Amino acid sequence: MTSLTDALYHAKYNPFKYGEFLASFYSELISVDNNLLLSQLIIPLCSHPLYFHKLSNAKFGSKSKSTIWTVFNDRSQLYDLQERLDGFKSLTDQGLQYCLVNDWVEIDSENLGVNPIPTSELSFVKQKSAVNLGKLFSHLSVVEIYALLGVTPR
Repeated sequence: MTSLTDALYHAKYNPFKYGEFLASFYSELISVDNNLLLSQLIIPLCSHPLYFHKLSNAKFGSKSKSTIWTVFNDRSQLYDLQERLDGFKSLTDQGLQYCLVNDWVEIDSENLGVNPIPTSELSFVKQKSAVNLGKLFSHLSVVEIYALLGVTPR
């Protein structure tokens, strides 16, 4: 028998919802080697109440452009990120499997890369916070990203 708390957790954090976050992130990520290692960061950052809003409101235009430094400028707000990474590990794995089953992404096992599968019709709703996170992380290395956020992949 499951408790009410477990039922509420599974209703809020389910791989069907967060699979769209993973697919949205990888659809915008450009020029990052070994980007599979970044999958652990997507759900913890995009489900965080503060960073969800910061990422959703990030600007990417010719006049103003958000950077990883402007969005994550106060590292004290990331105090629980390592704990969130560990807690959402199984959800991330399930969400990635959901993306693979739906042919939203493919995994390049030789390069540890996740690549979006181009389709004529998107069968998922792009999540703005995850799209913007992908834009922020583009052209950075995995080591730089983890060092800036102060966490280690496990």
